[in-house]
Amino acid sequence: MTTTLLEAVRAVLAKITPPDGEDDVISRGVLRGLVERDGKIGFIIEAPLDQVGAYEPVRAAAEAAVRAVPGVKDVTAVLTAEAQPGQAAPRPKPHVHQAPARHTPASAVAPQTQSSTDPLEGVRHIVAVASGKGGVGKSTIAVNLACAFAQLGKSVGLLDADTSGPSVPVMMGLEGATPRPGATKRLAPPEAFGVKVMSTGFLVEAGQSIAWRAPIVTSALVQLLSDVEWAPLDILVIDMPPGTGDAHLTIAQRARLSGAVIVSTPQKVALADVARGVQLFEKTSVPILGVIENMSAQIDTQTGAVFAPFGRGGARRAAEELNAPFLGALALEPELAELSDAGTPPAGAYPESPLGQRFLALARTLDDALCADFGRSAPVIKFS
Repeated sequence: MTTTLLEAVRAVLAKITPPDGEDDVISRGVLRGLVERDGKIGFIIEAPLDQVGAYEPVRAAAEAAVRAVPGVKDVTAVLTAEAQPGQAAPRPKPHVHQAPARHTPASAVAPQTQSSTDPLEGVRHIVAVASGKGGVGKSTIAVNLACAFAQLGKSVGLLDADTSGPSVPVMMGLEGATPRPGATKRLAPPEAFGVKVMSTGFLVEAGQSIAWRAPIVTSALVQLLSDVEWAPLDILVIDMPPGTGDAHLTIAQRARLSGAVIVSTPQKVALADVARGVQLFEKTSVPILGVIENMSAQIDTQTGAVFAPFGRGGARRAAEELNAPFLGALALEPELAELSDAGTPPAGAYPESPLGQRFLALARTLDDALCADFGRSAPVIKFS
């Protein structure tokens, strides 16, 4: 029986000790998301942020021990570095770099006075998920973060601001969906997994390219923010376009961002990518909630071997050099891509799975940061 197999697995995991040799991974609370499906076992070892390297042998020992349990057909054991409740390492905090004066003249940024007609007035927090370049899994992380926030009981919206490659409808299982007129003159966004979703992908035929010049992109983004019935929401997640440009400035000006999450890969060149993302938001006084290193490693589900096809630690080092919070590393997992292509993001469709639990842990960390009082006014960008 499944319960008996899980009990046997828990018994062997109770003998795996953390690096300091005290208690075990279950008592310590670093074992997360233990699941079983058809004899296949999955679980997460969540290391403290400052002890990730020391916990890799623990992960390997736990996987080997579980693999030896009679009835276990396969094991997927993943090491993550998301912050945990009660963890001694610093929590991600809103962070604003002081940009040199030549980049942000006093006339460029001024406090914004909120209007009672603000269409986003009923949206408590707006979080941008951005990257210095494309192809780093930014949209996948944005989609799963939105679903994870919804699993935490939040009212959530997801805006796909990547007009050149709107992939959110596919990942949310909303291909072919059409926004409908709402109770007001604004559009009512389609919903999936408890998340309101809006994307330019709903406005064009599948596979059709969107060749818009910058002014049209800017106008489209303004409409997606202003002409949609978002409120009331606890959190609006914005999947930003890759890179930096007019679209980012438009969103920073219009959306009253509570903070930004930067997604990068582990290569050494990640420093430049992360730096571009951080500098983009520092110029508009948007706090950096943290940096996520995506595709940090790949785990062979048969042997447990760990490969690092894109190198290791680049995003972490970049975050440290830029004094930005490091939120953790996510492994490169084919299952995540398969579920995304199928329109079943694990944080929404399979929240109890190891993948789903990973994003839930990340969402909890960000929610803690968002609960802090930022003590700042959102900016208005003026050009002279």
